[in-house]
Amino acid sequence: MTVIDITGTSEPWTIFVPQGDVEIHRQLSKLEARGGRVHHFDSRDLLTEEAVCRSFADTLRFPGYFGRNWDALVDCLDDLCGEVTGGVGIAGVIHDADRLLDAEHFPLFVSVLCQGADRANSAVDLDGFALDRPAIAEHFVFEFSAFDRERVAQQVEQPDLTVTRGEGFVAAALCPEAWH
Repeated sequence: MTVIDITGTSEPWTIFVPQGDVEIHRQLSKLEARGGRVHHFDSRDLLTEEAVCRSFADTLRFPGYFGRNWDALVDCLDDLCGEVTGGVGIAGVIHDADRLLDAEHFPLFVSVLCQGADRANSAVDLDGFALDRPAIAEHFVFEFSAFDRERVAQQVEQPDLTVTRGEGFVAAALCPEAWH
């Protein structure tokens, strides 16, 4: 799985793997060794849009003014505090993602994570101007107990994302034609 690096600021932003994937866990350890943070999410806490917002706000310590909707989630993922990122970056690991695969909000949830990560992993704003902060590595890993690469890819594919299939993984990032 050499095409994915969750320790740096390059795509893909979301990665879908079998539970316990050795390479992903090696990279998570490497991120933490560099000072980054790994945050864990239980899929049971992500079964609705409201639950996603609550879980992410609590785990990633979003500010009190967080609007608890998809757009606000993108904004907060783009602007995480140093305490949450270690000043280096984060990886959010979603355990038992099988529960989410058929959820109505799953494709939008993946797109929102990609949007937030795309912005966080950049040192420039949406207009191309330099930000007053460095790019922060931000990636999300969905771990599946029963990983079916083709089924996951079908559920993730949508016009605003570029989906990559590799041996033992599926990955997604924003489609440049749709977003940049």
